[in-house]
Order: sequence, then C-alpha cells, then structure tokens
Amino acid sequence: MKVILAGAFGKLGTDILKTLVREGHDVLAVDMAVRDIEGIEGKYEKKIVDVTKPDQVRGICDGREALITTVGLTRGGVNVTNYDIDYQGNLNLLQEAKRAGVRYFDYVSVLKADDPRAKNIPMLDAKAMLEKELKKSGLQYVIYRPTGYFYDIVKVFKPMIEKGKVTLLGKDQVSCNVIDTTDLADFIVEHMCDENKTYNIGGTETYTYEEIAKMMFAVNGKEPNISRAPVWLFDVLAWVQKVRKTGKEGLIRFSKWTLSESMVADVHYGKLSFKKYIEENGKTGA
Repeated sequence: MKVILAGAFGKLGTDILKTLVREGHDVLAVDMAVRDIEGIEGKYEKKIVDVTKPDQVRGICDGREALITTVGLTRGGVNVTNYDIDYQGNLNLLQEAKRAGVRYFDYVSVLKADDPRAKNIPMLDAKAMLEKELKKSGLQYVIYRPTGYFYDIVKVFKPMIEKGKVTLLGKDQVSCNVIDTTDLADFIVEHMCDENKTYNIGGTETYTYEEIAKMMFAVNGKEPNISRAPVWLFDVLAWVQKVRKTGKEGLIRFSKWTLSESMVADVHYGKLSFKKYIEENGKTGA
C-alpha cells in the first residue's frame, strides 16, 4: 500500500516507519527534519514538510492510499502552540488527504483527550478538536489513543530518582498501563485500514506510579523515598508560566493531568514488558 507518514522521525514515527517498511509498504515519510534510519536506508522516500504551512502540504498526498499522522507538539514554546500543531497542522493534512482522494486516515491522539475536564489542557483539547473534524470528514478513519509510552515515564522519573526523592501528586493512587512505541507501531500498521475505529490502547502491565517509583529505586540500588504534593501546586506553576509567557503553561497542565489521572486503557497490547524495560533502561548516572 502507498502510505504517507507524517511526523515520521519522532520516536513513535520512526518505529511506525520501520514497521511499514518491514511489511512491504511504499512509504513517503514527512517531517520538519528528515534523516536516514539505520537498517532501512533507501527503502522509503522522505520529504521535509512543515504541516502548519498549507503550501508545503499541498500535493504530498497525491497517489497515496493511506495517511498516518503522529504530528503533535510535545514541548512548550513561545512561538507555537498545540492548536497550531496538533489541531491546525493535522487539519491541513486532513484537508489535503480529502482533496487527493486518500482513503484511510489514521491519527495518533491520547487517552481521554475528549474528557470534558481536559478542556483547559491545550495538548488534549487540540487533539479532541482534530478527532471531531476527522469523524465528520467522510474519510475512513482510525484514532489511536495511547495511555503513554515506556520511555516517557522513565524519563520523568529518572531526575527524581537521581536526586533520591520522588514526589507524586495527590493522595490517591494513580495507575497506568503504558505501551512501548514499537508495540504501538505494530498495532497501528496492523489496524490502519480498519473502518471508523477508536482504540484506547496501552500495554499489558498496569502499575501505580508508586509501584513504578519503587521499581526505579530498586534498579538503582536505593531505598524508596516517596512523598506527595497537592495537585493544585501544578495549577500555581502553570499560572506562573502563563504570566511569564514562557510557553510552558500547557505542558505543565498536561503533566498535572497525566500524573494525577489514571491512564488505563481497555485494549492491552504488546510483547514488551514495562518492568523489564525499567530494569534495562532505568539506571541513572548517579
């Protein structure tokens, strides 16, 4: 199948690209920066595209049967917002896909993006807005809502483990079943031609954040040192970033949400173990 993959060179995008090539698909990989991926050099086309600019998007879907997009803003910025990237950038792709006659449109969102309580979280609200546009577009769609990724959780915990203390939010235990990006990539390619489906998807192991912290401490040979902070503290931090106009307000609000909201999906998928991932990748420099 002739597939265009947008956001092809992020962590998840790279794994999807590898899976598509392995499965024999004809792939055009687009992103703001492109590169050769070891092991599949020369087996895919690549093109530099800024999806927020309609003139750069124009024509990229011609002759393609399916479009998969992982496009999303993952860090704060003063010059660009989630509404610019997650919503408008993907909307530009959607409109171009319709014009070009693309049959399948696959979108990577996030679990609970459409939760009414998440309206003030730009990263979630922008994705929910795009989901609505996709559902009324007339294209055959698949929406993937992952819970989170192995590497992201470990990245969040490592600095705290290195300092010898983990601070969790709120009094309640919060659980998640995060998934490895390679497993999610396999699932996406396997289901990319499904008809109008939304998959809330996570890994096969569910842990509380306290259990994850204890596993991280154990891997580093340290005694657990876990404290809890009030959830509202992140609202204060977000307000400070808003006043200072640093562009980090949305990221802090998203961090608050993921650390205080259970992120457990009903679809459990994958071959890889999060516990084993922590054992292999959870050691800090200290």
